[in-house]
Amino acid sequence: MTVLLECEITAHQDIAPGHKRLALRAEPIATVAVPGQFCMLEAHEGLYPFLRRPMSIERIYKDGISILYKVLGLGTRLLAHLPVGAVINVQGPLGNGFPLPQGFNRHILVAGGIGVAPFPGLAEAILQKLGRTPEVVLAARNDRMLLLVKEFSRMGCPVHIATDDGSAGMQGFASDALESLTPDSSTLVYCCGPTAMMRAVHGVCARHDVRCYASLEAEMACGDGVCMGCVVETNSEDEARRMVRVCREGPVFDTRDINWNGGVRP
Repeated sequence: MTVLLECEITAHQDIAPGHKRLALRAEPIATVAVPGQFCMLEAHEGLYPFLRRPMSIERIYKDGISILYKVLGLGTRLLAHLPVGAVINVQGPLGNGFPLPQGFNRHILVAGGIGVAPFPGLAEAILQKLGRTPEVVLAARNDRMLLLVKEFSRMGCPVHIATDDGSAGMQGFASDALESLTPDSSTLVYCCGPTAMMRAVHGVCARHDVRCYASLEAEMACGDGVCMGCVVETNSEDEARRMVRVCREGPVFDTRDINWNGGVRP
């Protein structure tokens, strides 16, 4: 069930250069949300910017949610200046969350940059509902851009780090770190991040017969599936089902179903 809600900001803090965590009092959303879903946030009371901003839910609490975001465009710059106590309009939860199937002995969460946003809640769900401790791969350009390393460590999750310049962890990409962990068919992988990263992670999983779910990011205007602005192409032979909406059928997809050769925007 999706609701439209006026939410009070209960915390707003910097977590890394250009990245912030926003906590919202939003009990009606928290009651029904699951890890992997997202919300549409109104960044400003005026007419511009007109469209809401889609943002993954980081964690779900009894009376609210938290959201991680990168300060990038006008909307997020306006959002970044809102103080604790301010009220913003939020639509959510939207989309489908991460599946939690039984029968896997190992769970690996692979994140590139701000793609880590939905994974704290997912890690908690795996710990609580499946009784498993997930491993986490965190990839970034350099050590200053790594997100949530301490948070996952405090949860007891083994953290594997990859940076482009080798300033922390192994020098390489998220897919290189995943490959080094030698996943097999008893492993379930979740990934979120830049399209190129997710494509590479899918390649590793395909080679090792590993099931992988990806949370896709896309520009969208409505979040309800009406505007068709977030459409991606699947491998379906049924032409009527080949194009799917990230906001409605996603944002989480089995990577085997996605056409990674041009079907997803960079």
